[in-house]
Amino acid sequence: MGEARILVVDDDRQIQRVMRTSLEAQRYEADQAGSGEEAIERFHSGRYDLILLDINLPGVTGLEACRKIRLSSDVPIIIMTVRDTEKDKVEALDAGADDYVAKPFGMPELLARIRATLRRNPRAEPGATRLKLGDVEIDFEARRVVTPTGQLRLTSKEYDLLSYFASHPNRPLTHRELLNAVWGPDYGEEHEYLRVFVNRLRKKIESCPKSPKYLLKEPWVGYRLELPKA
Repeated sequence: MGEARILVVDDDRQIQRVMRTSLEAQRYEADQAGSGEEAIERFHSGRYDLILLDINLPGVTGLEACRKIRLSSDVPIIIMTVRDTEKDKVEALDAGADDYVAKPFGMPELLARIRATLRRNPRAEPGATRLKLGDVEIDFEARRVVTPTGQLRLTSKEYDLLSYFASHPNRPLTHRELLNAVWGPDYGEEHEYLRVFVNRLRKKIESCPKSPKYLLKEPWVGYRLELPKA
């Protein structure tokens, strides 16, 4: 793909150098930061297509930096960490990350995740530009959820997932189909990704997220977007 601008955030200078060299060899433009504070400062002073963000940073942690960036941007974020339990993955995704990679990782694996995160999947594009669910309206062109109390921003992966649901309404979609369509063909078993992102979407499109009317779970299968009958 190449030509995207990536911010690498890690307090290990050697890792910074290796990653920057590897990214530039793939024609990406790479900047670097060594702390959460510096990451936030660089993010606000520049334009980035993706952020690679280590969790264990001095001062402001990677999770805190992720949450702060998410307050104003839907830029794709991949969390990097030595912690690899499901709880850690859910915590990173809940903070607003789009993907998660465990250290130590090989550069081919990281580059594949970067390509998957940057790739716009045409199968996820909705047929309509707007979708109305009760008193909530989704504007796919603006990537906004409009509610009676204001507007909410969709992150890139929230947008991709909701777009895919909207393109395939009223039928069960398996975990594997959703993961393949939104994250890429190398994904299929990461059910925790869907749990987190579906919960995030419910908070934006459902009047009562704990008792959803539209974004429904299909036990042992996956999820379904139930659209109101015309």
